[in-house]
Amino acid sequence: MRSIDITADQIVREAARYAHRLSQGMRNLLELEPVEVGCTPREAVYREDKLVLYRFRRDTPPTHRVPLLIVYALVNRPYMVDLQEDRSLVRNLLALGYEVYLIDWGYPDPSDRLLGLEDYILGYIDRCVTEVAARHGLQAIDFLGICQGGTFSLCYTALRPARVRRLITMVTPVDFHTPDNLLSHWTRELDVDLFVDTLGNVPADLMNFFYLTLKPYRLNLQKYVGLVDILDDREELANFLRMEKWIFDSPDQAGEAFRQFIRDFYQQNKLVKGEVEIGGERVDLRRIEQPVLNVYATQDHLVPPDASRALGRVVGSRDYSELAFRGGHIGIYVSSRAQREVAPGIDAWLRARAG
Repeated sequence: MRSIDITADQIVREAARYAHRLSQGMRNLLELEPVEVGCTPREAVYREDKLVLYRFRRDTPPTHRVPLLIVYALVNRPYMVDLQEDRSLVRNLLALGYEVYLIDWGYPDPSDRLLGLEDYILGYIDRCVTEVAARHGLQAIDFLGICQGGTFSLCYTALRPARVRRLITMVTPVDFHTPDNLLSHWTRELDVDLFVDTLGNVPADLMNFFYLTLKPYRLNLQKYVGLVDILDDREELANFLRMEKWIFDSPDQAGEAFRQFIRDFYQQNKLVKGEVEIGGERVDLRRIEQPVLNVYATQDHLVPPDASRALGRVVGSRDYSELAFRGGHIGIYVSSRAQREVAPGIDAWLRARAG
């Protein structure tokens, strides 16, 4: 057996450094101001129920005529795309000359438990599109749909193709039955009717618990052990706390919409089969003939690459492109590589189709 050559003095010195780091970390935690998220100035341009449609303010006139509407998922807060000044997809898009709007779904309460997918997709999204298009004198606008919001954007574009000019999907599930889809395996045998009928709205804390158990060692232990290494660095500590705030600042899920999404998408995989119905209308992805850019993360454990790349097999567009990002589901927004690659990649694709 190989021996480890460590002296007693080395152990004492390392213990002293560890104690100093913990002591400095405790002072930093006590003195650190509450972290702020959502760094870019914005204005509310439309409100309905819990929803707020925001326009991000620009210091200069836009250089692109068509505005970009970001449609985020229901399960997390959308400020992940604008987490802090140096980690902001929104700020990068503004710097590239775009008018950027974002739908903030808010926090559903028990009065929203009967909201279904029709309410979200053909109701809220459609009225936000009407607002944005009217402000710019257009019939159609550009979409950036993220995660579940990307799935919603696909459904909306298939049902209302005249309202969407160009469609970008990011870490968006399309085929929900790929072998490596952990969420699909978790939900496949769920009695979703009993689940929703019992709970009404699905509590955010319960959803967070299930997400964390998908990678229990990494998400429940490893990152907190690693926290010790940055406790004495205020900037890194603030970055860590922003991420923790986002992770645990999750809305409850409107019960009926959750029921429909789990049953039709995760359990029965109807989207790729062309069998999803929203408001009595069938969602046929072959009706999407607009240019489509599909951005996926190669190390995504929530939306595996194959689940996203399936879009290329079923979409009707002859102008379909993919952008592979080397990172994970969260890194695609906040990593340093994402700041260099994601917004510029979207910009290059949009500019090539500006006509």
